[in-house]
Formats: sequence, structure tokens, C-alpha cells
Amino acid sequence: MAMTLSEAQKILEAAQTNADFLGVKASICIVDPQGNPVALARMDGARFFTGDVARGKAMVSAFFGQPSGALAERAGSPFFASFNQMNGGRLFFVQGALPISKDGENVGAIGVSGGSAQQDEDIAKAGLDTL
Repeated sequence: MAMTLSEAQKILEAAQTNADFLGVKASICIVDPQGNPVALARMDGARFFTGDVARGKAMVSAFFGQPSGALAERAGSPFFASFNQMNGGRLFFVQGALPISKDGENVGAIGVSGGSAQQDEDIAKAGLDTL
């Protein structure tokens, strides 16, 4: 069961609303289980690199079905370092992304970059709360 663009847009909109409420200028990326973007937004004023960081966090969460922050301590292990290298160094093993599931199936993840690590995760959670 795949995530639809419509669902991704609802998640993105809710996350953006929360980022506005928190006063955070962020990029928000929603990916499928393979890490391909389904929806991406860089809010006005968000730094230029935040889109890539948001996607990198989301990819980690989608690949492993866990919050990206849960894997931070293991990021330097030989496996994760090799896995990141295999993915072109695009993965970010830091807090700020959460997996998305439907009916118990991993359908992707949402990653956020632009605030503190906790703010990024809170913004992602606000997006997921729409499901």
C-alpha cells in the first residue's frame, strides 16, 4: 500500500503549519520507502541546504523504519558508514525524521531541517498527526 501524493501533501501542510507556529523556517521532505521524494517544500527564509538535510534524515527513517534520531549513536559504525557511502553520503543520522506507516506497512518517512533537532522532530510529528 503506497502513500499517495494527496496524503503527502496533507502531511506537508500540517508540518508547515506547525513550523510557522514555532517560528521555524524549515524544509520538509516526505519520501517513499526507497528514499525517493514524494513531496518537498523549503519554506521562505529556510537556508539553502535544509532541503538536502531533510531528505537525508527522511531517507534514514524510511530505510530503517525508525526515527532518525534513534540511529544517531550507531552512525559511525562500519555498517552505517558504508551504507551512507553506498547512498552517496546523503544520509543524516540525526534527530528530525519519523517513519510513516499505513496499516502496519512502512510507506516512507518525513524529515525536517531548519530548527533544533527537537523542533525538527516535533514538526515532523505534527505532520504525522494528520494521518
